[in-house]
Amino acid sequence: MNERTSEIENSHELKFSREQGFFDRNLGIRIAISILFIIALFLVLHFRETRVEVLELNSIAPNYVVAQIDFDFLDEEATVIFRQEAVRDIGKIYRVQDKEIRQRHMEFENFLIYNQEWRKSVESSAFEEMYSGATSLEKSMIQLRFTDPRTLQIMRDVGIPTSDYVIYTPSDTSTEVTLPQQIWRYLNDNALPKNAYHTAAKNFIISYFQNRTWTIDEDIPAQRMLRKKVQAAISDRYTHVGAGSRLVDQGEKVTTRHIAMLQAMKKALNDSRNLWHPLTLAGSLLLALLFAGICLVYLYSNHPQILTSNRKLSLLISIFILTLMIAKGTEFIIINAQSNIIDLIRYPVFVAFAAILICSLMNSNVATFATGFLTLVLTIALSFERQGFMIINLTAALIAILSARSLRQRKEIFVVCAKAWVVCVFVIFSLYFSQNILWSSSVLSDIISTAIFMLLTAIAVVGMLPLLESTFRVMTDVTLTEYLDPNNDLLRRLTIEAPGTYQHSVVVGNIAETAAVAIGANGLFCRVATLYHDVGKMATPQYFTENQQGGMNIHQLLTPQESAAVIIAHVKEGVGMARKAGLPEPFIDVIKEHHGTTLVYYFYRKQLEKMQGDRSRVNEADFRYAGPKPRSKESAIIMIADTLEAASRSLDTLDEKSLKELADRLLREKGEDGQFDNCLLTLEELATVKASLIKTLIAFGHSRIKYPKREVPPENTPVTLEG
Repeated sequence: MNERTSEIENSHELKFSREQGFFDRNLGIRIAISILFIIALFLVLHFRETRVEVLELNSIAPNYVVAQIDFDFLDEEATVIFRQEAVRDIGKIYRVQDKEIRQRHMEFENFLIYNQEWRKSVESSAFEEMYSGATSLEKSMIQLRFTDPRTLQIMRDVGIPTSDYVIYTPSDTSTEVTLPQQIWRYLNDNALPKNAYHTAAKNFIISYFQNRTWTIDEDIPAQRMLRKKVQAAISDRYTHVGAGSRLVDQGEKVTTRHIAMLQAMKKALNDSRNLWHPLTLAGSLLLALLFAGICLVYLYSNHPQILTSNRKLSLLISIFILTLMIAKGTEFIIINAQSNIIDLIRYPVFVAFAAILICSLMNSNVATFATGFLTLVLTIALSFERQGFMIINLTAALIAILSARSLRQRKEIFVVCAKAWVVCVFVIFSLYFSQNILWSSSVLSDIISTAIFMLLTAIAVVGMLPLLESTFRVMTDVTLTEYLDPNNDLLRRLTIEAPGTYQHSVVVGNIAETAAVAIGANGLFCRVATLYHDVGKMATPQYFTENQQGGMNIHQLLTPQESAAVIIAHVKEGVGMARKAGLPEPFIDVIKEHHGTTLVYYFYRKQLEKMQGDRSRVNEADFRYAGPKPRSKESAIIMIADTLEAASRSLDTLDEKSLKELADRLLREKGEDGQFDNCLLTLEELATVKASLIKTLIAFGHSRIKYPKREVPPENTPVTLEG
């Protein structure tokens, strides 16, 4: 592993707790996470949208559009023509005016009442029979319709009842006409059945109405209903289009027929894939397994710690799946929009979202791999223009990774996305220049659309970052900056309850940060974690020298063993306070490790003297911290800085020589005690850390010139103001 990779791995480990619970270690959960990832890849790769040119109704087609496959489409124009032809055979439908029928019925009633001559003609019939027969005839005449034989047959074909229809077509409807004999025969048989009326009564009633003239009107509602029935009976017409046929000519006005053909071609292309065929399913599954295998091999070879931690693995896969969902959802909206949005949003940027999140929450190496992986998957799965989509997403994501490695505040994410967008603009121009296009409206729409996507990316990252940090307990540089706030409850308590310890922590944090930066470690983490490394001293602040305000040393009242126990207890107390305050686990690791398993030598020596130097009578474990030893460069640097800063206060003169001798001795003792065995510090880095600490401590302890005491002038002596 080269030095740069080692630094990245170390930075990655600082973001997560080294302690692994049930969730982190459980193999079943790890398998479930992997299966979920494979399913997500399968769905994205299998259910791919088919890219078909989208044209807006009544717009001018910019290019030729050719059929990519044989298909049949619903030809609305042909359907309309067939339906129009079908209704042309429909004749007119007539009826006698209702008002006139009722008027004649009333006249007949008056005739029966005021002219009793009718009784001589129909002696066998009473008034009630004659009145009832006229009423029945009135109803039948109101329901009666006239039409031609062809129309009558059409009505029968479409299922319209024709029992009230008689074949008759008046030659002229502008004047009153005498109804032909066949109509009266129909009315005689249907309105006045034999078993209900006497023959003489029937003949009298029919003859009365038959001798009248009638006004004939067209029955427009009946004609309209018949036309609708006939048109509905005509099935939709489909037209076959062969592959290679030209669907739309360049410069042609887009009609509903063109749009119907394009939609039908898209459906045919989707159907041709036969998504539910076993071979198609197997192909998509194998492709998903291939991509998942590539991820597995990369992580196993370069970042095995991710595979051994379900929390890290689930974080990475959650970002992958979230990015895939956003991309597929956006594609669905764009492609299925009624307007021609796909021509305005040709190069949507999705990968930068995942790149920034992974770079912030994990490390830049994993983010770089994720960038290439997601770009490849989305280029295959999405139906955007592939070359431009791939180049813009890859470029924007890489620029975002390079810019996001030093994020300290959430608002800087907008700056990162702005830088990525500027590079996208260069890529857009290069794509158009390669097509001999200097400027067009498409260039402007692509620039604006990528700007919108990068703005949305920044907003989404700012919203998701705190959620992912808290859910997966990740400590980022943004989190570290927030913990620098002196108004933090724990720091505020420390300044009040143990001010000496707070000042000591501030100094150690500053010199540790400088030393960490000198070897490429995380200086910000060293500075922030050191502020909290001694919070446990708040439990018994008076037992620590930096908090004692003079007077009697309380340790004079304790045995060396009791004093050591109190001193050592500040680590355990600090862990408890840190957990209660919800500090990140890496901070807690520093609290545990900043003394390692070192010996509280001062009190150990006193106990040894008390036992006349007999080591067998002194249990060394009682005077050692519980540890563990430092497991990261940062933790080791904090240990060295903490020890050297505290020891330097005992020096009579603070100069480079004395500090160098002190540092050499302390580092040698800790090295011989094995305190650096588990950290990643090399001998060269130890030397750099030592030199940086000495230089910074000298700067902190530099002397100032002594100002002379101002003499008070005698009374009545004039005072001269200089300058």
